[in-house]
Amino acid sequence: MEAKKNRLFSRYQVYVIVLLAVLQFTIVLDFMVLSPLGAILMPTMHITPSQFGLVVSAYAISAGITGFLAAGYADKFDRKKMLLFFYVGFVVGTMLCALATSYHFLLIARIVTGMFGGVTGAIGFAIITDLFALEIRGRVMGLIQMAFGASQVLGMPIGLKLANAYNWHAPFTLLSVLGVLLGIALLGLKNMPPQAVTERNSNAFVHLKHTISKPQYLLGFAATTLMATGGFMLMPFGTAFNTHNLGISIDDVPMVYFITGLFTLVISPLTGRLSDKIGKYKMFVAGSVLSMILVFIYCNMTHSTLPVVIAISVVMFAGVSSRMIAASTLLSAVPTPQDRGAFMSINSSVQQISGGIAAALAGLIVSERPDHSLVNFDKLGYVICGTMIFTIFMMYKVNKMVQSKTQAAPVQVPNPEPVSVPAE
Repeated sequence: MEAKKNRLFSRYQVYVIVLLAVLQFTIVLDFMVLSPLGAILMPTMHITPSQFGLVVSAYAISAGITGFLAAGYADKFDRKKMLLFFYVGFVVGTMLCALATSYHFLLIARIVTGMFGGVTGAIGFAIITDLFALEIRGRVMGLIQMAFGASQVLGMPIGLKLANAYNWHAPFTLLSVLGVLLGIALLGLKNMPPQAVTERNSNAFVHLKHTISKPQYLLGFAATTLMATGGFMLMPFGTAFNTHNLGISIDDVPMVYFITGLFTLVISPLTGRLSDKIGKYKMFVAGSVLSMILVFIYCNMTHSTLPVVIAISVVMFAGVSSRMIAASTLLSAVPTPQDRGAFMSINSSVQQISGGIAAALAGLIVSERPDHSLVNFDKLGYVICGTMIFTIFMMYKVNKMVQSKTQAAPVQVPNPEPVSVPAE
């Protein structure tokens, strides 16, 4: 009886964490799998790096626009119903990617997928914030962020193997099947009505206007903008850089992602626990400094060996994972309960749009030689490091704001429906 009382998470909370982790896995994989397919897709479809950058950014930009438009309704409807609606749309978009036969077809398919995928992820994070207190939220975010590692350990190597064995459509076909199965499992969630329905958040336009005009929320959005810039700039061309500049065989690229993801699976939950223990901002700074060092080294590398590339990738993603978990946890504490859904939706929009623009800009910075090797990748690294420095300053202000907020107000227990949060 005592053991049950002292459990950190209830059984239902564990169920929610697992479902949301798998949901994030499908969303992350759908976005990330396209980048390593670039080395196959660009010559197959005869598209340029700038066109490929547009395909990658199309998902992000459409996700951002839809998330912004949906923000006014995010705190008005049951979270479960909204989650199911947008996830079904995401799965349909993924199916269209599996059927794409031309550049323009693929571009439209990515737009459709992004329209629903971005909002789906935002709703998932709003549910986490509803159900888990800030004191233990770092652990939860760490577990959810394991989706990134899982997408590399399982999804990306399998996706690349399928693409090499069959064609680039195969990974999206497999992902569509997984999405259908998860959609059925999501029906097992309990209804999650908004925490506080007021006259303001019952009016979508007024609620949206209020959320985008609140100074403390704007600070969070600004920090997210800088956070998104670095990752989206590097991601689209990682496989092409490894293959054509570092001399890694396309058949060995899945091993790079597999081992990196395997370490991320271990690092993410440990980082989450550590951020709860030493402080979210301290963990963010440590992860940012580590990321900057490794990005600088990686972007200035020339021909290398597989073990060296794997080692660099492992340490770099450890830093990236640390800063993502810490930042996500800090930003989740910014909104009030009645603005939580709208803030998360707009924040996701800001992230996606900023990332989409960053990916497009990266396509303008990086150019391709006749042998398909990339030029100006070192300059891209300098830009990324610069954004990380500014982000450290922005997150410092967010951290100060969160500290003032928690010290000024009594600790609020999350909505007891559908589950209560046990004391830490």
